[in-house]
Amino acid sequence: MIHAYRMHGTNLVLDVSSGAVHVFDDAAFRVLECFGQDGRLDEKKFSKLKEEMPEREIREALDEIRSLISEGLLFSEDPYEEFLPQWTRNTVVKALCLHIAHDCNLRCRYCFAGAGEYLGERSLMSLEVGKKAIDFLIENSGNRRNLEVDFFGGEPLMNFDVVKGIVGYARSREQDSGKRFRFTITTNILLLNKDKRDFINEHMDNVVLSIDGRREVNDAMRQRLDGTGCYDRILPLAKAMVEERGHQNYYVRGTFTRDNLDFGEDVLHLADLGFEQISVEPVVASAESGLDIREEDIPRACAEYERLAKIYAERRADGRWFNFFHFMLDLEGGPCIAKRLRGCGSGTEYLAVTPEGDLYPCHQFAGQPEFLLGSVFTGFSGNPVREEFYCSNVYEKPECRECWAKYYCSGGCAANAWKFNQDIKKTYRIGCELEKKRIECALWIKAQESR
Repeated sequence: MIHAYRMHGTNLVLDVSSGAVHVFDDAAFRVLECFGQDGRLDEKKFSKLKEEMPEREIREALDEIRSLISEGLLFSEDPYEEFLPQWTRNTVVKALCLHIAHDCNLRCRYCFAGAGEYLGERSLMSLEVGKKAIDFLIENSGNRRNLEVDFFGGEPLMNFDVVKGIVGYARSREQDSGKRFRFTITTNILLLNKDKRDFINEHMDNVVLSIDGRREVNDAMRQRLDGTGCYDRILPLAKAMVEERGHQNYYVRGTFTRDNLDFGEDVLHLADLGFEQISVEPVVASAESGLDIREEDIPRACAEYERLAKIYAERRADGRWFNFFHFMLDLEGGPCIAKRLRGCGSGTEYLAVTPEGDLYPCHQFAGQPEFLLGSVFTGFSGNPVREEFYCSNVYEKPECRECWAKYYCSGGCAANAWKFNQDIKKTYRIGCELEKKRIECALWIKAQESR
């Protein structure tokens, strides 16, 4: 399988199974269009092309294409499906998302967690639950040495003493357990004073700082309890955090909705403020919210990604460097094949823990009774839904099996699939279309940087 497309005057060809990316001239690109996905030349299309192009150009292009096919770099065979069973079962728990606070001091209009409540009551995780979560992770991680713990909410800074207690307890267990913990915290920044920043800088391997971009965009969505915006409060605190971390190991993370489909301006705004690690994600919201990305929005959103990609490449070439999360693609290494086929590992390798200690496949499933997998106190409950997550991969999803982007998106988000289709194996179409455009942009950027 191949994927061939044009962007900003460049002809790009991705060989899906090998991962090879080629830049074709116009003649070779036109000849390639005469090939089917099975790698065979369509004689009817080819005969017509011979009437339109010089014979020498066609012959040279055809030789080039056939050479790439013989080298296994074009129309290559899928080498992975037969190995999938062993990758599906040989998994252990390696990461927990700890819901430190089911409460928040913001009322973001697009919040999937219902202002931090997650379909329940407001609550804070106790240190006892946090310690038990660390024990659970150690006991269920098998021989894996490096483990990850994400502090999440709501707003985790509202329960920061427990965050500190959990970090201390996890560190105290490292030697006897033979494990090494890596910590991340996500915050809306409002409570990020100097004492908290100092602790985070000393103990957290990564920090995610939530800000949506331009003041008017941010304050229309991310509002305090009294309805006022938070931009002027959080911006200097975010800048201080990044400066103190030496501009390393952080992300500023925003959300765009159909109200700001010119979200590239928000990315550039953040870059102009001096932030170098930026992620701005499409909202996942219901139609009732009025903020959801709809089918009719896809062309505009995709065009905005292409526009942003061009500016992004130009800025990086001029030394005005920054990273945009969705344009980061490692063509030489990248995720292991198992991860490419199975995705984030929700429900198997990655679990969310509520303030009460309940286990869910990920933070977006928290509070949904059918996805309750057990508790850090009693272990897994045997809920058969976990089997669905074990078996979820790009070959089990009909839309993914024949999709050129499957090894990059890994089948998409299970929570989004459930939200829109009530089936974790049926993809969320709008999310798919945006993801494919981001991958196209990332490949185009790689092509420009390799010249």
